[in-house]
Amino acid sequence: MNQRTARKAARRSVGSVRRISAPWAEPDAKALVEFRSVTKSYGDVTAVDGLSLSIYPGEFFALLGPSGCGKTTLMRMLAGFEEPTGGTILLDGVEITGTPPHRRPTNMMFQSYALFPHMSVWDNIAFGLKQEGMARAAIASRVEEMLALVRLEGLARRRPDQLSGGQRQRVALARSLAKRPKVLLLDEPLGALDRKLREATQFELMDLQADLGLTFLMVTHDQDEAMIMADRIAVMDHGRIVQVAPAEEVYEQPANRYVAEFVGDVTIAEGVVTSVRGHLVHIHAPHFGAIEIDEEEGRANVGAPALVALRPEKIQIGHDEPAQPLNKVRGEIWDIAYLGDFTMMQVKVGGDDGPLVKAAIANRTRRMERPFAWDDMVWLWWDVEAGVLIDP
Repeated sequence: MNQRTARKAARRSVGSVRRISAPWAEPDAKALVEFRSVTKSYGDVTAVDGLSLSIYPGEFFALLGPSGCGKTTLMRMLAGFEEPTGGTILLDGVEITGTPPHRRPTNMMFQSYALFPHMSVWDNIAFGLKQEGMARAAIASRVEEMLALVRLEGLARRRPDQLSGGQRQRVALARSLAKRPKVLLLDEPLGALDRKLREATQFELMDLQADLGLTFLMVTHDQDEAMIMADRIAVMDHGRIVQVAPAEEVYEQPANRYVAEFVGDVTIAEGVVTSVRGHLVHIHAPHFGAIEIDEEEGRANVGAPALVALRPEKIQIGHDEPAQPLNKVRGEIWDIAYLGDFTMMQVKVGGDDGPLVKAAIANRTRRMERPFAWDDMVWLWWDVEAGVLIDP
């Protein structure tokens, strides 16, 4: 590998995350799940529109998007609860279109958990195994294995109404894993849990998936949940995939304005490219003035319109004007939101008709020497690598 190739490869490592394994980037890797030009229509409504996607063995993959974007429909087609209007679905190289759900090597964990209320924890986990005709001794062994896996050994004889929300979630997970599916489908799996329990369970699911080496496919509208748990995220909009990438890439290098605004907080500065010098691009943006960004992809052309995405944590805020000549703007604090670990400022820039810019301050100490207040006039500034050029 020459120096230029090595440098470009290093640049692809976005943010502070270094990946040990990335099968999607290997040219010879074989996908476990393949959607090939899949379409699903309900009358005149197209829920999934000619979508193609590959998911690899051992991935924790997330379908992310707002309600109605087609993510749940896509998962239900993989599970066999819906059939595609067009296209094909392959699992481990075998087309499964038309195969009934119980004949597919998949299992789904529903948001509601769908536990049988009259059955014990033990019987809920054993239900699918009994339906398959597994021998009694094998069922007992598998159920005990699943109870140990989700740490519910002492609760086997309880009914669901005698369990906490987190415990019911574990029973549903154990039941889903008991049949040892090739792909576990998670439909908004943590939506019914409170925040603290949800955060703890996210890491438990990640550890469990890594230990088992299974492929997990999760549907969620919660961007934080997807970014924490998934190896890769597919951001969906109106039945199509807008971007597929690891979480750090989706956040740091969004494919377009839709992704930038859907995933995390962002300020979009609209302007025109005034010069390109090597990988340094100069942009004039009304309300923001002169902006300079580091753009190595060579997509900027002088005179072309430009959209620059700026994340709140990459914008600094202060009472005094910074020394740098570019990438700074003055404004008035309109709103302050104290969130514990950081404080979010909304600053009106460029006059009364200008935009509100979000800037985040990490609360590293309990007191600030020069605190901020509503109506303060402040300066915002950012580094040349903070902004990213995005498509409309």
